[in-house]
Amino acid sequence: MSRSPLPYSPKILELFRNPKNLGRMEDATVSASAGSPACGDMISFYLKIDENMVIVKASFESYGCAANIATASMLTEMVKNKTLEEAWRISWKDVADEVGGLPSVKFHCGVLAVGALRRAIREFFKKKGSKPDWMPEKETFEEKQALEEEELARIISQRLIPGEVK
Repeated sequence: MSRSPLPYSPKILELFRNPKNLGRMEDATVSASAGSPACGDMISFYLKIDENMVIVKASFESYGCAANIATASMLTEMVKNKTLEEAWRISWKDVADEVGGLPSVKFHCGVLAVGALRRAIREFFKKKGSKPDWMPEKETFEEKQALEEEELARIISQRLIPGEVK
């Protein structure tokens, strides 16, 4: 049985081979992660935010497929020099469009990237002890997906590691 490769766009392949803003940011203002180590897709986002609440620098770490790396890389480029509100409004569909489209089985990569970004922005405001009017009270679809995948990974890992079941 042979598997045919996924129909990735040239942009996804380019960003996979040469990701932008890859790596941990030691002086990040805030960071957040999303994903599931159990299935292999994991993204950590790092944001450097200035006093005007503008993202001056963004980077990421990603463990996963080409689409996972490409969407995270693209999103770091998309948020640079944007206010936190402007960055919050970027959807996973916007990211998918920017990378030239995603195969339907890889939509979750865009969702995870945006979920990690939104979790970082939410964490920033939590640290400040305030919430802007434009931020919803409850987690967005993307944030929930990121949390659900993490919870699923936790449950699976507990079942797979003897003596760790709770």
